[in-house]
Amino acid sequence: MAEYQSLHDQQLIDLLKEDDEAAFTEIYIRYAENLVGFASSKLYCLEDAHDIIHDLFVTLWEERKTQIVHRKLESYLFTLVRYRIIDKIRRNVTREDYAGMISTLSQSYDPEVERQIATKELQQQVNVVLEGLSPRVKEVYKLSREEHLTIKEIAGKLEVSEQTVKNQLTVALKHLRQSLTYILVWALYLGGYSSSHLY
Repeated sequence: MAEYQSLHDQQLIDLLKEDDEAAFTEIYIRYAENLVGFASSKLYCLEDAHDIIHDLFVTLWEERKTQIVHRKLESYLFTLVRYRIIDKIRRNVTREDYAGMISTLSQSYDPEVERQIATKELQQQVNVVLEGLSPRVKEVYKLSREEHLTIKEIAGKLEVSEQTVKNQLTVALKHLRQSLTYILVWALYLGGYSSSHLY
């Protein structure tokens, strides 16, 4: 194992993709302790922190062939841990202790990577929820939020009354707000990512 200690992270990643268990072990030794420390500083339960890191490394091994690490491995791993911390908080959001922890996650190890991962997740969740709307309501929502048309412009384009457009937007927004607890939590997590971007 001594020879692996001198390898750069990218070399370890390349070996990991070739099913090299020793490279995986070296990554674990190199980063697991700090990752657990970070997770435990954001969660009240040390066991939760250990579970998160365990799951992270299981996933790292299982998806070793498809992992794409564009930046420093350390930043990448910390970003994924933050992702899992937010998910843990979301699933416990009714508990007062966890609900209060979201605001402590504003500091970033790699803001660009974090934003890429989180924004992708946000958009996926929005798309899933939008699929539950009727075709016309979904069309009105997209014209309003994606093409930035006014209610008057939408009414003219679709040849319906402005009140009909308002009603359909109300239906869309109500549906989104009822369905997107996950997205709202992520919006809080992404300092500066306003919920108005979603709604």
